[in-house]
Amino acid sequence: MADPRFYDNRGPYTLAAICAKALAAVPGGADGAAMIDDLASLSGATATHLSFFTGEHIAAEYSRTAAGFCFVPAKTAKPLSPPPHLVTIPCASVQHAFAAAAELFYPQGSLDDWSGQSMSVDPSAEIGKGVVLGPCVVIGPHAQIGEGSRIGPCTVIGRGVAIGRNCEIGSNVSISHAYLGDQVLIQPGTQIGQPGFGFASSAQGHVRIPQLGRVIVQDKVELGAGCMIDRGALGDTVIGEGTKLDNLVHVAHNVHLGRHCLIAGQVGIAGSSMLGDFVVSGGQAAVADHCRIGSGARLAGRTGVVSRQEIEGGRDYGGVPAKPVRDWLRELHAVAALIKKPKRNGHD
Repeated sequence: MADPRFYDNRGPYTLAAICAKALAAVPGGADGAAMIDDLASLSGATATHLSFFTGEHIAAEYSRTAAGFCFVPAKTAKPLSPPPHLVTIPCASVQHAFAAAAELFYPQGSLDDWSGQSMSVDPSAEIGKGVVLGPCVVIGPHAQIGEGSRIGPCTVIGRGVAIGRNCEIGSNVSISHAYLGDQVLIQPGTQIGQPGFGFASSAQGHVRIPQLGRVIVQDKVELGAGCMIDRGALGDTVIGEGTKLDNLVHVAHNVHLGRHCLIAGQVGIAGSSMLGDFVVSGGQAAVADHCRIGSGARLAGRTGVVSRQEIEGGRDYGGVPAKPVRDWLRELHAVAALIKKPKRNGHD
């Protein structure tokens, strides 16, 4: 469910109105006049919320959701077993249907709206004792800056953003849809809370799915220069306490980084992946979507963790797909041995 500090909900809407917008039929036996208050994930929804089901990887959440309404695929490989209270809305494309519904509830859910602000620091913003604001800093309505924090020149703090105490934020930083803890350090040029990379695709092109979540940056996190931390699609992107990111790291929507991780430069972590505590990653490693990396795992530089891969914590990994480093080194030596194998009769 979208946080009202950052998003204005235009609902509620009737089931019939939402189905019309999503180009879906009102389910047989359902009350088209039933009111839907908001959108939410399967795990976070209640009886007046609309959610969506996209595949078997979330079947467990689907079976126990408290949502009252849910977009489901019109055709599935396996029969679905919804909870008895759930009104399912079959549609040709769940992603397109959800994008249409999200646009209905949150038509301005993409970027911050600055049209009504004439002052650099909105009068409703709360600025703590001892805060230092550099030249050309812009702070949106109802933002909160904790005491002792320092904000560098030309940095933009969006509507409703909360920043803790004794934070250091460099120049040309943009922060929206986010909560930051105490003693956070952000180097120049970093962008926090921008829309995640979510699209519903078809033969007609790509339709943006509104990103309605947040970014949570916990205490004592350090973010290097030029990092990009996307906000969640519906839930949160989380950077755990004490985690340190080098320059040019990209963390996509709904990623959860554990406590005290160390992530070197040019690493990319794709949507909905989860890293445990004290994970270490060398430079240019890539973590694909929906991966699970256990606490204490260490990735060599340029390691590739492939989509939905799960790797055990407390071990070292390398290669693509990621494998225990000893296995990876054996493979490298085996390939090198094959290359050096002597030729016979003029052939390899």
